[in-house]
Amino acid sequence: MKLSIATILSLAAGASAFTAPSLPSASRSTTQMGETKADLEELAKKLNPVVGFYDPLNLAEAEFWGTSNEATIGFLRHAEIKHGRVAMFAFVGYIVHANGIKFPWAMQMDGTPFPSETNPPALWDAVSESAKWQIFGLIGFLEFWSELSTPNHKHYMAGGKPGDFPDFVSGPDGIPHPVPFNLYDPFKLSKNMSEETKERRLRAELNNGRLAQLGLFGFLCEATIPGSVPALSGIVQPYSGEVMAPFTTNVIGQPFGL
Repeated sequence: MKLSIATILSLAAGASAFTAPSLPSASRSTTQMGETKADLEELAKKLNPVVGFYDPLNLAEAEFWGTSNEATIGFLRHAEIKHGRVAMFAFVGYIVHANGIKFPWAMQMDGTPFPSETNPPALWDAVSESAKWQIFGLIGFLEFWSELSTPNHKHYMAGGKPGDFPDFVSGPDGIPHPVPFNLYDPFKLSKNMSEETKERRLRAELNNGRLAQLGLFGFLCEATIPGSVPALSGIVQPYSGEVMAPFTTNVIGQPFGL
């Protein structure tokens, strides 16, 4: 279910932002060039010349977990891009399910249909435990795969490109069985795209991701506190559950006796 996956992804990505990634083994003496604060300032002007570079917490000069400043910037850039992608997916998923759009086939092998609920957070509550565990499994695999560091794919904290997801192709750096499509650009539509176009689309992705994060939280705020977002009043259905802790009932609670 699109919203179900989007909701869990958004919260999982949020949690992973505060967890130290599996850092590639390398000494500080190894040359690992990454983005610097100057690069961020230049990028900010291209993204939004009105706002420009905005870093009130001075994170662009931080060194997380004893790493270099460049590695920290790589981590922060990757986290923002990932959050933005998940938020765009979740924003669209919220709208899709709020309008009652769902797959026409059964949700489970026993013929159980998709819930008819049109309140997206309540829709997640109606999803079966087995379906939620499948979603968790998919997220876990994607998180594991995104942290891979190989000779052909540098880690984003070791000079690699933030937001770049490793391919699923077979071969020395791929999984041990053929996979016909990659997660990004499965049909290779960007193969002949110019570097200028790629750069422009990456900037658009960043801006859209930032906007989607604000939009998604606007939905959740209005659902949790009706009237808190006047523009959405009467449009977003109210929700009385724990929107920031949707996994404590039948996923975390029951298996561990909580």
